[in-house]
Amino acid sequence: MTPRMRDLCSSHDQPPLEITLASMASSGSRCANIIQLLDWQVFKDHYVLVMERPTPSMDLEAFLQLNGGVLTEQTAQTIMGQAVHAANVCCYRGVFHRDIKLQNLLVNPNTLEVKLIDFGCGDYMMESAYSTFSGTEAYMPPEFYKRGCYHAKPATVYSLGVLLFTMLHGDFPTTYDLYYLEHDWSKFTLSQECCDLMWACLQQIPEHRILLGQMSYHDWFMLE
Repeated sequence: MTPRMRDLCSSHDQPPLEITLASMASSGSRCANIIQLLDWQVFKDHYVLVMERPTPSMDLEAFLQLNGGVLTEQTAQTIMGQAVHAANVCCYRGVFHRDIKLQNLLVNPNTLEVKLIDFGCGDYMMESAYSTFSGTEAYMPPEFYKRGCYHAKPATVYSLGVLLFTMLHGDFPTTYDLYYLEHDWSKFTLSQECCDLMWACLQQIPEHRILLGQMSYHDWFMLE
């Protein structure tokens, strides 16, 4: 018989980290923006996770392609708000996802409901710094290059900034883009509030970034 989630803590064998993190993220009151782990089983050389299957849905990368490679600011705002909420819930539940990106967000093209998926690169949340990186290089926090370490929440904020920029521009931010976000946001055909949030997330010094818990209260999310 396939073991259920309730057997996670009673199992004599430690389950793979991905299963544990997916279970932790799914625990407690249901978060609509995090994919739910329904069941799992560990075999000798692999393991299987049974997740909910939202329909209709596609990953955010495919959704961008469906919309010509970029999203309107209003659509990006709707998606971003849910991604930020999912990231906050994960951290609150002790899960550092570490790979928030276009391919790891499912979008319902009709309702724009978002679900965060794939905990395979994740780790347990901790206050101290991480000295190894697992995830996608384009979303890697710059302090890992410069200092050889990074902290969970500032790194999550940076990846969310890359996500937002990519939704609105169809490409990853360059040094040139960062310069204009700081010095001449009018170059971008976006609201000042949107540019301000991107710059607050993409600060190269992690201590200067907006706090993850403050992102949902940024002025951009108040625009209609």
